[in-house]
Amino acid sequence: MKPIFHNFKLIHILCCTSLVFGCAEKSNIPTEEKSENSKAVKIAETPKKPLSSDFKSYWYAGEAELTSYTLEQARYGELRDGKAVLIYVTEPFLPEKQVKANGQNPENISVLKLNATKKFLTGIYPYSIMNSTFYPVYDNQHALKTSLSVQEWCGHVYSQINNREQFEFTSHSYFEGEADQHFNMDKAILENEIWTKVRIDPTDLPTGELEVIPALEFIRLGHKELKAYQAMGSISEKDGITTYILTYPDLERTLIINFTTDFPYSIESWTEEFKSGFGPNAKLLTTKATKLKRMKTAYWGQNSNQDLFLRDSLGL
Repeated sequence: MKPIFHNFKLIHILCCTSLVFGCAEKSNIPTEEKSENSKAVKIAETPKKPLSSDFKSYWYAGEAELTSYTLEQARYGELRDGKAVLIYVTEPFLPEKQVKANGQNPENISVLKLNATKKFLTGIYPYSIMNSTFYPVYDNQHALKTSLSVQEWCGHVYSQINNREQFEFTSHSYFEGEADQHFNMDKAILENEIWTKVRIDPTDLPTGELEVIPALEFIRLGHKELKAYQAMGSISEKDGITTYILTYPDLERTLIINFTTDFPYSIESWTEEFKSGFGPNAKLLTTKATKLKRMKTAYWGQNSNQDLFLRDSLGL
């Protein structure tokens, strides 16, 4: 029995070690697809949608997709120049702990993760914003988790929504009246998850009259109440570019995302129109982001000084 146990132990160590150092899921077939009877499959709200061969070859190649954008960000009633980066990558996700899995596990759910970053200046001080969304590649339930962090010289804030029996919201802020919050809410469409739905199956984007929970970034920066708002979604296509429009009448806000009509549905630009500033002096301004550079690479292994030149490839 010792040789058998020894081999099993060695295989287990190798499997865990191969995943712990990278962000991408390296298998060509998601873990969830290998374990139909796992608990992760049982919690799915609707049947899993099949993954195309194009999807598997593009998203399970052990690389992330990095796209940089020139940014004009509306803040405090003015437009600010900056840069945005969208980082898409697949990885295994533990639905109970709501974190990236370090190894093979029958409960793993394969997700398409988006880390969306922005950097811009407001006068003398900088803003740094990051949104993270973990969305099942099978497009059969809401995002499993979405989070936001904002740092600037006045302080920093953090918000997170966990998808369990209800949406569980947690937030920490230096603002009086916001401070530490934790409450549950009924599930609804998350604006944050739309950015990943676009990349998986844009034909499944929500249209018509909707109830949508706005992006955590908009909620925090605008000091709005976190809840589902009435919205209208529409989609159109012209000259190889598909446009998705999400309008919130009560918030006087419109989000427009432009992406390639053909796979891999790459996001080329977006705009966000809303009132910037506070009180009667708030102005209706439009944030704009336009693609600068795009590359696919295993960036998590490119962390030495000799890899700095790769930022030039993204125009950063």
